[in-house]
Amino acid sequence: MLRDIIVDSKAIDRSLSGEELSYNDGMELMNSENLFVVGATADLARKRLVGNKVTFAASYYMNYTNLCAASCQMCAFYRKGDESDAYTLSPEQIEARVAAAKSMGATEVHIVGGFHPSLQLDYYENMMKIIKKNHPEMTVKAFTAAEIFFLSKLTKTSVKEILSRLKSAGLDSMPGGGAELFHPEIRGQIVRGKCSGQEWLDTIEQAHNLGIKSNVTMLYGHIEKPEHIIDHLIKVRELQKKTGGFITFIPLKFSLDNTELEQKNLVNHESSAIYDLKIIAISRLMLAGVLNNISVYWVALGKKLAQVALSNGGSDLVGTAFSEEIYRAAGKPTNSSVMELATMVKEIGREPAQRNTFFETLRTF
Repeated sequence: MLRDIIVDSKAIDRSLSGEELSYNDGMELMNSENLFVVGATADLARKRLVGNKVTFAASYYMNYTNLCAASCQMCAFYRKGDESDAYTLSPEQIEARVAAAKSMGATEVHIVGGFHPSLQLDYYENMMKIIKKNHPEMTVKAFTAAEIFFLSKLTKTSVKEILSRLKSAGLDSMPGGGAELFHPEIRGQIVRGKCSGQEWLDTIEQAHNLGIKSNVTMLYGHIEKPEHIIDHLIKVRELQKKTGGFITFIPLKFSLDNTELEQKNLVNHESSAIYDLKIIAISRLMLAGVLNNISVYWVALGKKLAQVALSNGGSDLVGTAFSEEIYRAAGKPTNSSVMELATMVKEIGREPAQRNTFFETLRTF
């Protein structure tokens, strides 16, 4: 038993007893040097809460524009209007890509973009309508809370009205991007021209209240401190208790190449594998019993480390990530197939299952 080898760890003891962890518990875990115990405890929690199944979706990732009014220091994807590789897709071009994705077996399309400085709400509504008209069975997961907040300011339309109109046009759920880290002390250093952490939370709460479920992310591995991680996790947990609207939690590893943080020598290397595994494990332990789907984004970690992360509290591999452009802009290979992901899971002795957006099993392998 883990309790027999642990010396004076209140956080681990509380985790093993199934108790909710406090801020101080989280800080104890962040400062722990015993990754084995933290990871093994998270793995026990994973097994107790969700069993041995590892899920993933057949997902197509599409970025409708890389034009962005923001200039975030941690982003390699955004472009300004005078740059030759800036683009904006028409709704018809988007629909054509969705048709191609469906032919590859995708069951969901994941749509995000930059903060386009002039596109109006009808562009986004038309995007939803043309996809749903031609592909009614495709789940549309689109627009982060940060995009919705920006569009509200741009169009002088309430967040609630925008979300209601997009839902009526065909929006099924929302991705979890734009959350980054909520704490104002760190958020101001890694984003520029984006909503505050509280504005992100308020926007996604309105989505949940309208019946639009979402994912939620956390960007780590740059210039954050342990307290910023625990603050973020607790805020996610508290909102989930209130709305029940989060589908899965996805820790996102910061990718260094081509970002302003790299160019200014604020970050000289990406986070270690040990830190990556600790973040996955602590996410599981802090959210246990409230948000039980903890996703491992293999695109950012690489497939081998992702397998290890599945033994440190992770229970989902997000998806195939066909045509994922944001991490590609930062130098990461992104494509995989359903069978490759299933093989990854089988290699570590777990049970692979393809799911839909809402974590309903579509098939096992």
